This record gives sequence, C-alpha cells and structure tokens, in this order.
Amino acid sequence: MSHLTRRDLLKISAALAAAAAGTLRKPGGLWAAAEKTDDPPVRIGYLPITDATPLLVAHARKLYEAEGLSVEKPRLFRSWAQIVEAFVSRQVNVIHLLSPTTVWVRYGTKFPGKIVAWNHLNGSALVSNHDIQTPAHFGGKTVAVPFWYSIHNIILQHVLRENGLTSVVQARAAGLGKQDVKLVVMAPQDMVPALANRSIAGYIVAEPFNALAENLKTGKVLRFTGDVWKEHACCVVFMHEADLQQRKEWSQRVVNAIVKAQLWIRGNRDATARLLAKDGEEHYTPHALPVLERVLTPGDDTGYIEQGAIRHVGWKSPRIDFQPYPYPSYTEQLIRLLKETAVEGDAGFLRTLEPAFVARDLVDDTFVKTAILQAGALKAFGLSEQFSRQEAVEQ
Repeated sequence: MSHLTRRDLLKISAALAAAAAGTLRKPGGLWAAAEKTDDPPVRIGYLPITDATPLLVAHARKLYEAEGLSVEKPRLFRSWAQIVEAFVSRQVNVIHLLSPTTVWVRYGTKFPGKIVAWNHLNGSALVSNHDIQTPAHFGGKTVAVPFWYSIHNIILQHVLRENGLTSVVQARAAGLGKQDVKLVVMAPQDMVPALANRSIAGYIVAEPFNALAENLKTGKVLRFTGDVWKEHACCVVFMHEADLQQRKEWSQRVVNAIVKAQLWIRGNRDATARLLAKDGEEHYTPHALPVLERVLTPGDDTGYIEQGAIRHVGWKSPRIDFQPYPYPSYTEQLIRLLKETAVEGDAGFLRTLEPAFVARDLVDDTFVKTAILQAGALKAFGLSEQFSRQEAVEQ
C-alpha cells in the first residue's frame, strides 16, 4: 500500500476533473455510458482496515442479495489513490472513503460524488513510542498521517495546537524548531515498522494498525480519536450522485443492506472479528484475529484511563462503533476544522465553503433515513430519536 504523493494527487485531480467535465458535456453523462442497466451489480471497493467493516459484513452475510441485488466480490485496494481512481472510472460503485476526502473530491476537483451514510464511529488512535508521555513531547519530531484530507490529520493538528505545537507539512530550510512537528503521509502498514525503527515518533491512523502496535509492543495508544471528538465519523459510504438520481430504488437497496450490516455488527462483534480475519472464509483482510478482537470486542478501559489515552470518561466513547446516520452538525464541524488544518497542495477551495451548505450538498441522507426507520429507527443503534446532535470536541 503506497502512500499518496503529490504526483498521485495531481493524477487523481486530473482524472476527476476530466470525468466531471465529461459528465456535464454530454446528455446522460459519463455514467450512462458506463452503466447500461438500471440494476448494475454492487461493486465494492475497500482498504483492509476496520473502516470497511459494514461493506464487507453486508457481503459476507448476503445482505445485498437479500435486497434483490447482484454483487461482485469486494475488491481490495492498497491505497486511497487507487480506490478513488477506481471509483472515478466506475470499476467500483460503492466505497468507503475518509470523510474529509469526500470534501476534496466534490469541491476540490468538482467530481459529483455524495455521502449516503456513515460507515463507523471513532475507530482510530494516536500511537507513539513508549518514551512519549504526552502530545507535547512530539515537539521537534515526526508524526505520520495516512492522508492529508483525513480525520486523522484534522484531529492530530487540533491536538498539537492545543499543546502549543505547530504542524509542518512541507520541508523548511531552517529545519524543525522545538515547537514544530513534521507531518508525513505514510501507508498504514508502513507505520508500525517505522515506529519500531524510530524513523517516526508516532502516527495516527485507522484500526487495526493501532492494536497491532500494542500487540507487538512497538508502541502505545497516546489518545483515542473518539476521546478528542466524541463519536466522530471517520470513513463514510460514498456513491456516484448519478446513481442516487437515476437509480433510486437500486441505491435504496444498497443502503438498506449496509444499515442492516451495521445493526448486525453491534450485536455480533466477536463474529465480525472472525469474519474479517485473514483466516476467515473470504480472507477480507490480512489481519490476525487477536488484533481485530482487540478493536472490535469491548474490553476494560482502566489502563487507557490511567495512561491518559482516555480523558473524557463520561463520554463513554467506544474504541469503534457502528451507526449509519450522517449528522449535519458533524459535517459542519468538519468543514470548520478542515479550514484550520494544514495540507500539502492547493486548498484554496476550502475558503469558499460554508459549513451549512456543505452539510446539505455533500450528503444525501434520504436513503439512510428510510433504511434506519425500516431497521427499527435510531433507537436500534442506541441513539435518541432525533436526527440531530451537538458535537463535542476537546478544547
């Protein structure tokens, strides 16, 4: 899994722009040529991280077929660059994608994709070498993120600011100061060995790479991201806007399956870990069962509370959880924080984005609302019956 370089960003941007322009130039658009049926097979694209769990469970449990859909075997990709390119070219039509990346895709490159549901809550952590005691100790050191447009980069920079540190995303001739932290993009599977050989002092990424560092004793969880931003989304379900407009029944059935998968996961965490493990029947991920169990099966948080990885005990924010509704307040807060986050490349498009507009325009919640009500309403996911909430972000 290679990291996303500036060349990758330019390549994807060009592909997205060309596809979007092609859609606008001719009747029916790009998708009319790519999909000649109103009932195409579900083509899932995913990375081997726990963020993909609902998409994979829906496949393993034959929930897509139960909705009358045909489905191909989910396709594993090794980088965010690959999964976005495959989505643009219609090799896949249902993917999980980092929520900030969807902002970049829709507004930075003007490609018409939309969020239809959340994939999971929390599910990430900031991991450090054992000699790092607090985020303030990252001063003068290097920390890895999986992608500039990621919740990981947003939360890391928020934490660093709160500790009086400055994030550096481009090399400086003068080098790093004592209050500077160099951020680098790194593939998740490269983070654990990089931490072990001390080429980085820490990393922030999706599970199960944090659990892997714990099991290998190469690092420790310094903070859980869900303890910084309570029950935040990380990856979301992303689909082509044309499908949502032209294939409404098909789109509804896709979302129904994913929502049912999330409900099943909540009551079957052990079985979910076994299903995803490298020894599982479908070999969805390369991860060992003990690593996945550490993430998916709730345990005793006492140790994490004592070492400061969990500070907001009253939040009762799980290591990873699953509920599909994309709260507008989250999207609005995401835009506000993204504007404060340093990224490599031109992020000028962010200046024009108004949070409330993005919450309405980037997200189509009509399908997921219907699916949730059919599954027993929000209470089935342990939530209040209001399709709204207040965001809690550590200050």
